[in-house]
Amino acid sequence: MINLRIFKRAAQVVQLAAGAALLTACVSSSSQVTATALQHAPALVSPDAAAAQRDDVHGSWPSAQWWTQYHDDTLNALITQALSKAPGMASAEARFATAREMVRLADDDGLNLAASADASRQRLSDNGLFSPKFLGFNWYNQADLGLRGTYSFDFWHKRRDTVAAALDDAHVAQAQRDAVALSLSTSIAQSYFGWQADQVQIGILQQQQVLAEKRRAIIKARVDAKLDPVDGVYAADAEIAVLHQAIVNGQYSAKLRRVALAALLGINVDALPDFTPRPLPAVDLQLPDNVAIDLLARRADIDASRWMVEAAQRRMSVAHAEFFPDISLNALAGLSSIEFGKLFEAGSAVPSIGAAIHLPVFDSGYLRAQYGVRATQVNAAISAYNETIVNAAREVATSTVQLQQIAAQRTAQQVQYDAATHLLEVAQARYQQGLTDARPQLQAEQSVQQQQLALANLQSAALAAQINLILSLGGGYQSTNTDAALAASKME
Repeated sequence: MINLRIFKRAAQVVQLAAGAALLTACVSSSSQVTATALQHAPALVSPDAAAAQRDDVHGSWPSAQWWTQYHDDTLNALITQALSKAPGMASAEARFATAREMVRLADDDGLNLAASADASRQRLSDNGLFSPKFLGFNWYNQADLGLRGTYSFDFWHKRRDTVAAALDDAHVAQAQRDAVALSLSTSIAQSYFGWQADQVQIGILQQQQVLAEKRRAIIKARVDAKLDPVDGVYAADAEIAVLHQAIVNGQYSAKLRRVALAALLGINVDALPDFTPRPLPAVDLQLPDNVAIDLLARRADIDASRWMVEAAQRRMSVAHAEFFPDISLNALAGLSSIEFGKLFEAGSAVPSIGAAIHLPVFDSGYLRAQYGVRATQVNAAISAYNETIVNAAREVATSTVQLQQIAAQRTAQQVQYDAATHLLEVAQARYQQGLTDARPQLQAEQSVQQQQLALANLQSAALAAQINLILSLGGGYQSTNTDAALAASKME
């Protein structure tokens, strides 16, 4: 009968809480904040570029391991090492692991059980409230054994939204980790191919220097023979010095690129492998057909921004739920006795059950301020999301325009190279016929090499623009749902 009364009291508490919730709902409704609108995906390429795409072979999205398309074992090894051991990746992995643990921390189903046991022996004071003379003893034992359970109701979905916000944070951390991996891999590719471009340039410059020295020898011989003024020697020396300076600059540039690679990998420069010079890979990348549609799901930074919006909205819901009362049930199954031998007797049982309610009545505007903060955080997250989309569109458009510009420049440069080649053939024919000395032929060869150098520079710029396009397209990233993995981590 006593237990039935306790349950009735608990039911009355729940009914009172429902009535109080209706009153507090009026308070919360006055704290609404107008939300910022989400940005739609803008046009990423101009109509002219889209028309050019239709007339050409359509491109495909970069794969997750996009760097393997270059078929360079050294590059593959560098990126693989960076993704597994680089300090930047370690930090990103640590942030993701922390976010996963925060999900486990927030995942409270409302039910808590706690066991307790206590045993003590104590002496009563002779001058205390209860004198031992009247009780008949000075020392007594106290033993307590109990199991306490508490269940908090989630009527307003505060606990559910808290867990959902933690899951969204984990999604953010995962997407940011993938963004770091893409940034790291593209930076390594840029530095590595920059080193290869330096080697190509150095080789051409060295060939030009050899030709310039041959021309100087002919000029010097003519000056010694009193056929030409000495000015030609000075001009040849200046030309050779300029070429030598360009070679030294290229060598230092290559060293700096190795330093940059070592820093990206988090190792000493001496620990880098020796690189073998090789021709730069060909560049032929077209924009995917559905770039304007799929970009939102293929860029890690956009995905992270979207999950930030989701997390902020969840936390605003939690702040809204704070206006409503918290209701919980408490139960205790316990044993208590002043004699150890009687602890487990039925008469030592001290069960109890009750209900509790926490209702905000007056808080000097704290709850409204907290809700307002969460609402402004939602607007800030949406604004950041919109900005990320605009920046993504700009980056794709910039990379596309760069590739188009380089393609046009390469076409014009090829014409110049072909003309220089024809001039070389004419100069060689005249030299072989004995009409001129070797100087016109050497000059024509050097002109051809200058055009080769210009083509090599354009090839290097095209490769850099291609890697930038891969970066702006997301580098093969796919938005994935990690809820299953996170749920599995909670069971560990």
